[in-house]
Amino acid sequence: MIAETRSKPAGRSPLQTAAPAKPLPGVEPGSVTLTVNGQAKTIQIAPWTTLLDALREYMNLTGTKKGCDHGQCGACTVLVDGKRINACLTLAVMHDDHAITTIEGLASPDGGLHPVQQAFIDHDAFQCGYCTPGQICSAVGMLHEGHAKNKADVREGMSGNICRCGAYPHIVDAVLEVINKAEKQP
Repeated sequence: MIAETRSKPAGRSPLQTAAPAKPLPGVEPGSVTLTVNGQAKTIQIAPWTTLLDALREYMNLTGTKKGCDHGQCGACTVLVDGKRINACLTLAVMHDDHAITTIEGLASPDGGLHPVQQAFIDHDAFQCGYCTPGQICSAVGMLHEGHAKNKADVREGMSGNICRCGAYPHIVDAVLEVINKAEKQP
């Protein structure tokens, strides 16, 4: 049996993302205007550029993480028109007329944290922090859906977001705190 050897590109950490895709001969980059965190920005991208790569590589919004790049970990979760999606599984050009919210856009304009962000801090719902932006965006989207009422609902609703550090009990507690506070408000 022949062993396959692979070499990594010189000077790149395994955690660094790839450079923006180079255009193919005969395929020109197109213009897309993305409204991210309330601000519209027009960028020139190849038509196959994912929303994740557009956010990170073209708009310098690196809070959204590239984990598996296959829609299996949830690290890239953002909100599109208030609904949570995996940014690695959708093309940027599909979101020309949509409101996109990343972790950077959840805080209020005066810098106050979103209630879910504050609850994550209060409940120590993170360890290494890599999955935290996706976890928080997913929790915000789930709360907007209005289906989560108890621990089982929260666990099910957050099951698409992996925390390799195992902070799940704290994440569930943080989300439940926000749910309980919202129910108590008139």
